Amino acid sequence: MTRSGVHLQRRLPALVAGVLLVVSACSSSSPSSSPSPGATSPGATPPVATSPVATSGAGPVAGQFCSGMKITFFPGGAPGGGFETVVYNGAKAAQAAFGPDVTYQWSNWDPATMISQFSQSVATKPDGIAVMGHPGDDAFDPLITDAESQGIIVTVMNTELPKAEAQYGSAGTGYVGAVLHDAGASLATEAIKRGNLKSGDEVFVWGLKAQPGRGERTLGITDTLTAAGMNVDYLEIDAATNSDASLGVPIFTGFASSHPNVKAMFIDHGDLTSAIPTMMKAANLAAGSIFAAGFDMSPATVQGIKDGYISLVIDQQEFLQGFMAVEQLCLTKEFGFGGLFINTGAGFVDKSNIDAIAPLVTSQIR
Repeated sequence: MTRSGVHLQRRLPALVAGVLLVVSACSSSSPSSSPSPGATSPGATPPVATSPVATSGAGPVAGQFCSGMKITFFPGGAPGGGFETVVYNGAKAAQAAFGPDVTYQWSNWDPATMISQFSQSVATKPDGIAVMGHPGDDAFDPLITDAESQGIIVTVMNTELPKAEAQYGSAGTGYVGAVLHDAGASLATEAIKRGNLKSGDEVFVWGLKAQPGRGERTLGITDTLTAAGMNVDYLEIDAATNSDASLGVPIFTGFASSHPNVKAMFIDHGDLTSAIPTMMKAANLAAGSIFAAGFDMSPATVQGIKDGYISLVIDQQEFLQGFMAVEQLCLTKEFGFGGLFINTGAGFVDKSNIDAIAPLVTSQIR
């Protein structure tokens, strides 16, 4: 099946899933609510309406319709990390809403760890697994094929596995997250306009181009900047900094001191984006002296935008990645729905709208 065919196949199930969510929320005796501020540590369950109410006729039961289903879920990084905690909160909200039994596996964003943990998870024989696609199709697909042969539903978050999605879409392998190359290209295009960048300007890109699949977002940035005539200084994020953004501060200060003419920087990493103010202060760079663009929201990123250090951010709405991946597995297990394709990464955040989004970031919903 072609990629466009897979997308077309997924539109109808997406509409049905939306209807089920509305029915579930409206059928409770009290309104559903979002996670309360402060309920962000792993293990905390956001309050969600969960009372099952039978529909009339032969329709499905709303509410906790997949109670008892066993799911293994990969939030991505480490407990307490800014991005992955919001993914986790979304998964916990879906767990409360729909009733599955969910086990969480943390990987520190390491592709090799994701692969190892996936194999270990298959051995426990869950009904479904929600994975981050960072290792790429070549590494993941044989393992996914093995899981599918054992009747385990697999769905994908954050970084696509296009071949697996095409092969197992009818069996429930969907995708929820940004379309990575498009997201990188969109950020670069918007930054060129807002930052008044022009051909010949020197720009800095710090990304993960070497990672299969995940690197597509970095390529979207560099492809767009190169096509616009920019002089691109590229630096690969090393494994240590990928896991601990604080280790990137001396790397950035060293780069900045040797490249005084950089007009803009693009940070393809959520935690490093939140560290932009710290890095610029360490390099003695004033707020706004470089047009700084990056990804994902966090309290530190909110403050960085308000203070003028961070100019532009794409919000992946990662709460939806967690929530809808669990929903996907439940819908496939209980009703046989095929894979949904949901793009969560289309919105920009800057000083013009940060005040509206900030309370949701504090609550770790955005």
